[in-house]
Formats: sequence, C-alpha cells, structure tokens
Amino acid sequence: MKAVRIAFVTAIISLMWVSVSLGADAKIGIVDFERIIQESTAGRAARAEIEKEKERIESSLRETGREIEDLKSKLEAEALVMSREMREQKGREFRIKVNDFKELQKKNAQDFRIFEAKIIQRIQKDVYEIVKQIGEKGNYLLIIEKGAVLYYPNAIDVTDELLKRYNAKSR
Repeated sequence: MKAVRIAFVTAIISLMWVSVSLGADAKIGIVDFERIIQESTAGRAARAEIEKEKERIESSLRETGREIEDLKSKLEAEALVMSREMREQKGREFRIKVNDFKELQKKNAQDFRIFEAKIIQRIQKDVYEIVKQIGEKGNYLLIIEKGAVLYYPNAIDVTDELLKRYNAKSR
C-alpha cells in the first residue's frame, strides 16, 4: 500500500513538472474527507445512523449474553442435584449456545462493517461529485484526499468550500 502511494505521489510530481514546464498553471487542491464526515450535515446524520445501528446490535448481543450468563448460573446451581449424564448433556447444550453466540458476534460485526461502508460510500459519491465540480470550475489540475499527502500548505485546502457546497446540497 505504501509503495502504491509513493508511486502515485511520484506520478503526480512528474505530471506537475511536465505541466509547469509547458507553461500550464498547476493548481492543486486538498480535501479532508474525515473532516467532511465530522462537520457536514450529511456526515453528522450518517454518524448518528451508524451509532444507532451499533447500539441496536450491541443491545441485542448484551441481552443474548445475559441469557447465557443466566443459563450458566442456573446450570452451576443445579449441577449438584443432576445426574452425571444430565450434567454432560446440559454442558454440551451450554457450549453450543456459547459457540452460537460467538458466531452471532462475528456475523454482527461483519454486517456492521458492511452497513458502515455503505453509508460512507453514499457520502463519498456525493462528495466526489462536488469535488469534480470544484475542480472543473476552479481549473484545478488535481484535487487529492488529505490522507494521501505528507505535506501541503493550508492555502490549497478546498475542504471549506466543499463543506459549504455539500451542506447546501444536503438541505
């Protein structure tokens, strides 16, 4: 992944040198997507939606976990009066429930990651559309996501303009 970024940055720099040497105006912009998620109206709504889903999943898992703990306590209390065969059978049933619970946790975690990715992709699609408009209107050679850049002067950050446009579009 690091090698891809280095190759990407090298290609960008090469492209800039070529365009500058040909007399073109090499205007570059930076966008902080994380800030868009944190500060935009749609980003805050998406975060709230993600948190609501996370809480729903956690609540469901907590309830199932409590049921398993109650079953464990009940088995421990009744173990002394059960026959050996009955203890082994109830022990197997308990282990099956614990394994089912672990599988449910894995499935819920995977489902949550997919849900979260869909929400983020929805925002990315809208943001990329606006970035394209900003790039075309402002005659930018390139607009890069902040995470792919090691250094940049704040003057080339177009996140504020993007936030204004995105919030206006989200209303």
